Amino acid sequence: MHELGIMTGVLEAATASAREAGATRLLKVTLSVGEMTEAIEDALVFSFEALVEGDPFTADAELEVRMISPRSRCLECGAEFEHDRFHMFCPECDGFCTELLAGRELQIDSIEVDLPDD
Repeated sequence: MHELGIMTGVLEAATASAREAGATRLLKVTLSVGEMTEAIEDALVFSFEALVEGDPFTADAELEVRMISPRSRCLECGAEFEHDRFHMFCPECDGFCTELLAGRELQIDSIEVDLPDD
């Protein structure tokens, strides 16, 4: 399950950024994950929940995952199209030379934190 490794890295990065900003708690992490990474959304959520449990800094944190569908451009006719992980032939010209434009993302879009009252 590579989702546990992914979420370990995400949580480490989010926690480090939150602490750097002087936060008292991490409240929410929002991710964009491309379907071509083959990460499973439920496994990401499960891993996140397991990792934050018991840590007062992250215990109440939420995870929002935005799955990105694959989108490609045909290198023969230039058409752009969405597809699943397995069918990447151009729907316009049936060409098989394509360039993946979206679907491999794995990025932290935002984090929400609780800052101390001054």
